[in-house]
Amino acid sequence: MRLITEVAAAAGIDGEHLELYGKYKSKLAPSLWEEVKHKPDGKLVLVTAVNPTPAGEGKTLTTIGLSQALNAAGVRAVAALREPSLGPCLGMKGGATGGGKAQIVPSDEINLHFTGDIHAVTSAHNLLSAMIDNHIFQGNALGLDPQRIVWKRVMDMNDRSLRSIVTGLGDGNGTVRESGFQITTASEIMAVLCLCDDLADLKKRLSRMLVGYDVLGQPVTAKDIGAVEAMTALLKEAVKPNLVQTLEGTPVIIHGGPFANIAHGCSSVIGTRYALKLGEVVVTEAGFGADLGAEKFMDIKCRQAGLTPDAAVLVVTVKSLKYNGGVRKEELYEGNRAALLSGLANMERHIENLGKFGVPVLVALNHFEGDAPDEVNDVLEACRRLGVPAAISKVWAEGGAGGLELAAELTKLLDREPSGTFAPLYADQLDIPSKINTIVTEIYRGTGVSYSPAAKRSLAVIEKLGLQQLQVCMAKTPYSFSDQPRLLGAPEGFTMGVRDITLSLGAGFAVVITGSIVTMPGLPAKPAAEGLLVDEDGVLHGLV
Repeated sequence: MRLITEVAAAAGIDGEHLELYGKYKSKLAPSLWEEVKHKPDGKLVLVTAVNPTPAGEGKTLTTIGLSQALNAAGVRAVAALREPSLGPCLGMKGGATGGGKAQIVPSDEINLHFTGDIHAVTSAHNLLSAMIDNHIFQGNALGLDPQRIVWKRVMDMNDRSLRSIVTGLGDGNGTVRESGFQITTASEIMAVLCLCDDLADLKKRLSRMLVGYDVLGQPVTAKDIGAVEAMTALLKEAVKPNLVQTLEGTPVIIHGGPFANIAHGCSSVIGTRYALKLGEVVVTEAGFGADLGAEKFMDIKCRQAGLTPDAAVLVVTVKSLKYNGGVRKEELYEGNRAALLSGLANMERHIENLGKFGVPVLVALNHFEGDAPDEVNDVLEACRRLGVPAAISKVWAEGGAGGLELAAELTKLLDREPSGTFAPLYADQLDIPSKINTIVTEIYRGTGVSYSPAAKRSLAVIEKLGLQQLQVCMAKTPYSFSDQPRLLGAPEGFTMGVRDITLSLGAGFAVVITGSIVTMPGLPAKPAAEGLLVDEDGVLHGLV
């Protein structure tokens, strides 16, 4: 690893704008923005993927490797990524810093605690939770209805046993009421951290956050509770983006970490804006498949921040397409062209969907050792048939050198396609049901939406409060276009079931909870935590 001061200097960042966290990590001071804000923006490239499978697609890996390849080709590139959450790192997913020769470093520190941003979000969120219950205990001057408090607690860990809890048990411990925990990455505070323009905007967004309703049915906010200044104090360092590097010394800005299946799934607006001023090309990513992360990147992040993406890179693998064609995980390493050809429908659907935003698409075929040449050719031929450029990526094995073909295709696409044709999927003036229906029919390809009684009540509240201008953040299984995880490929003709709708007024969107999705994940039968080992020298092993 290079010293972070050297990485910063190569990116044009003077040392006075660094707030160092040791030798290899730094926060970027607000003074840097004052220096770079008048510079022209670079090109913005989103890396997304087909629906995720147990074999892994390598979206973050491709983002890192592509940024390395662009720099190797003489294009000044900066990567902008999300911060890993302890929940999936110690649960099902493991580390989230790439792999092989396409990694961000120091990977162990980034995966575990990093600069404390996620912990700051946890603390600020739970401070508000405590102040809500204390307000009721101390006389409830606001007339909060204990049964209509919508603000839960959070922790950065997968723990299904905390999804539903009862608080206030025992004499003198407050009002007994039902509540629960979410994972920190689903916190609205994480969302507003990633969507705010600066510290002042963060404070405004925190003020608007809905905590519940009073006995007359009127909304009560964090501002009403009196928690905003204290929450801001806990978040004032977390609002600053973090600078690290890849194995090849490419600068990477990591900031924020909302999940895309239960939140908006994008790194921070602040971090992206810094990157656009520092690089000729910014390579960023959004969580899970393009039906989730990319849609929210376009419809929420870009809309709110006034960003214009110049291209989208869709990551596919031979194994992911075979899985979507019906092959079991245990058999993915075996040749099965029939299944691959069937699974190509999933890739084609994502390509078509990305085109609806007016963004040119490049397919990155993430290559694995053992991929059959005829199956690789089937994928490339499908892309030629669709008129979409494609390139094989070997960045895991070769680093930037393995992504030169992909970088060359992206450069040609950026030079050929003019920016400015981008447009979100739905108009702001549509009501919430119409926005939901547009996403369901245009992106998921369902025939319509079915609302539960709870969801209908939530829609009535939205209409009563005049909140139709909110954007829509779909909480949905990442494994299928539908709300049914096992419905793979490119399903059509289904009805999307909406279980409830919650309001994130600070973030500016309504969260639409579909199917059986939960906002607090559980651990798998064999958590990744079981594979960790700290040796006698304090070196961590097994976080991959």
